[in-house]
Amino acid sequence: MKEYEILVERINPCGGDAHVQKDFIDAECESPEAYVKENAPYPVMDSLRTPEGDTLVITGDGKGSMVRYTFTEV
Repeated sequence: MKEYEILVERINPCGGDAHVQKDFIDAECESPEAYVKENAPYPVMDSLRTPEGDTLVITGDGKGSMVRYTFTEV
């Protein structure tokens, strides 16, 4: 298993990026996608690599509420 620092950004449809709630957590997991599937309140919508090499997983309810997970390997 790999160890990650995870930035969790909760976005609601009314506030958008201006009112994002951010938290940092540390976790060990098989993969970022597996972690999100087990722990996210919404289904995975997209997964991609950032220019910095981090993994970004986006989840949402299809109505504007989203949670973005940015995984940085430590």
